[in-house]
Amino acid sequence: MGYRNLQETVADLEQHGMLRRIALPVDANLEVGMIQRRVYQAGGPALLFTNVTGSAFPLLGNLFGTLERTRFIFRDTLRTIDTLVKLKVNPLQALREPAGLLKAPFGAMHLLPRRVSADQAPALACTTTLSRLPQLISWPNDGGAFVTLPQVYSEDPTRPGFGTSNLGMYRVQISGNQYMPDRQAGLHYQIHRGIGVHHQQAIARGQRLKVNVFVGGAPSMTVAAVMPLPEGMPELSFAGLLGGHRMTMAQLPGQLPLPSEADFCIVGSIDPAATLPEGPFGDHLGYYSLVHPFPFIEVEAVYHRADAIWPFTTVGRPPQEDTSFGAFIHDLTGELIPTVLHGIKAVHAVDAAGVHPLLLAIGSERYTPYDGVTRPRELLTQANAILGQGQLSLAKYLLIVAEQDNPALDIHHIDDLLQHLLERVDWQQDLHFQTATTIDTLDYSGGGLNSGSKLVIAAAGPKRRTLCTELPPELVLPEGWSAPALALPGVLVLQGRAAELTSGESDPAVEQLCSFWQQRPLPEGIALVVVVDDSRFCSATLDNFLWVCFTRSNPASDVYGVGGGFKQRHWGCSGPLVIDARSKPFHAPPLEEDPNLVRKLEELAAAGGPLHGLL
Repeated sequence: MGYRNLQETVADLEQHGMLRRIALPVDANLEVGMIQRRVYQAGGPALLFTNVTGSAFPLLGNLFGTLERTRFIFRDTLRTIDTLVKLKVNPLQALREPAGLLKAPFGAMHLLPRRVSADQAPALACTTTLSRLPQLISWPNDGGAFVTLPQVYSEDPTRPGFGTSNLGMYRVQISGNQYMPDRQAGLHYQIHRGIGVHHQQAIARGQRLKVNVFVGGAPSMTVAAVMPLPEGMPELSFAGLLGGHRMTMAQLPGQLPLPSEADFCIVGSIDPAATLPEGPFGDHLGYYSLVHPFPFIEVEAVYHRADAIWPFTTVGRPPQEDTSFGAFIHDLTGELIPTVLHGIKAVHAVDAAGVHPLLLAIGSERYTPYDGVTRPRELLTQANAILGQGQLSLAKYLLIVAEQDNPALDIHHIDDLLQHLLERVDWQQDLHFQTATTIDTLDYSGGGLNSGSKLVIAAAGPKRRTLCTELPPELVLPEGWSAPALALPGVLVLQGRAAELTSGESDPAVEQLCSFWQQRPLPEGIALVVVVDDSRFCSATLDNFLWVCFTRSNPASDVYGVGGGFKQRHWGCSGPLVIDARSKPFHAPPLEEDPNLVRKLEELAAAGGPLHGLL
């Protein structure tokens, strides 16, 4: 059976050498998060901080810091989930493994939560206040303390009950800004999140929306809160399935239910129309999400168990601990993609690019095999289906290729897929824009909250070009452009002057660059040019290239091309595509650590120091 609470989890991980206790005095303000990020980068253990300045509770970090440890935590139920997935994907295959199939009905028994009385709920043993919770601040310019692994629970106000519930991981700010101490907490939820449906219904009815924020408890609850489940499937059911036991829920009069094994629970409600400034907060694109008006919770009570542990993570430029979440979710659900999106063989939201800014897909091209012409047709239908599917709809760049052009192509070998696409793409026909649309809430490249554009690049057919693998000696640059480098075969990165644009403006300097190359064409082996602030940094690693190119550009305003123009309202270009991926004045600032704290940690991690061998 899986763990029912964090206390069981910590004990078992420690017994198996997967957790390290840190008794060194550390501060929840920046220090704890910086240690956790470095231990994650080193592939280190889970961390239990037992001496945190100003905190009466121990802090648990890096719990899901490696995919191997995450699989270990859920080792008792993974086969059951795999069996249920196979029943959906291929029932005949599942029947060939009868031993595993026998476990599937027992797994299904765990889908329905079980009610217990309030006096049987450890989560209700004690009360506290927001200001007495660990005041975790991850980055120097964060607007206050945040709950970084919250499980926010709400129910449909028109049909209350477990069956209409939503459990999501939405950012919760518990101090700072204009929030009344101990009485208000900010609730930042991104576009296309389940709680938004409940909030809209509460607004329509003119009533407050009750919410509970759970922290800790069974590890399966944390994973369930980030699972992209179909609308209408309660996350509590998935938590029971993954946890290997029914979730036990307790309820006090007039409040929503809460998990009896949770470590903490913040109980309150949201005013149907009121907002307060929330943020800034260092987020998983590698920048600060800025201050914006968001709903807030009027806090009625804060409960905790007597032996409570405060779990946390920190986010920032990928990879971070949430990368392991994504890999684990793909492990659980990857085989289901072809059953939901017909003709699609694989989809990969690229973590190094911040997840939503770049989506890769391998599809099929079967529409007209009789005419001898290979061009994207079915791929475009599949691209539209992808962009209409749940959180995949937040993709900003979607790059899709046909499986039959290279059946051995692996979607997780990103450089190979990009080379495959650039060898085949026809820039005059294969660019498909969506302008003035919604993008990820955390993406500021479009210049406004939740607003920007999308670009589908679909390529199919035989190779059109051989990409250069070295800088062509005949490359000529106009004045003002410098430091050319190849980031990938056929991908030229170029350093330009700092951008001084307002949102939505095109840059005359980039347009002149395209005009220059129309008169003096680039070598055929260059298919894509990316204009950046620092070409050495951008070309140093694939991850650097992906992060710079796709987080700092908005397709509608930052995509140019040599010989570009419209034909029947379709934009394309005869020469290489050009993307302006420089930082713009309206972009959010990138995350940077406090150099004094960096030096302090380096000293603690040096030979003989208390953190030596850990960071």
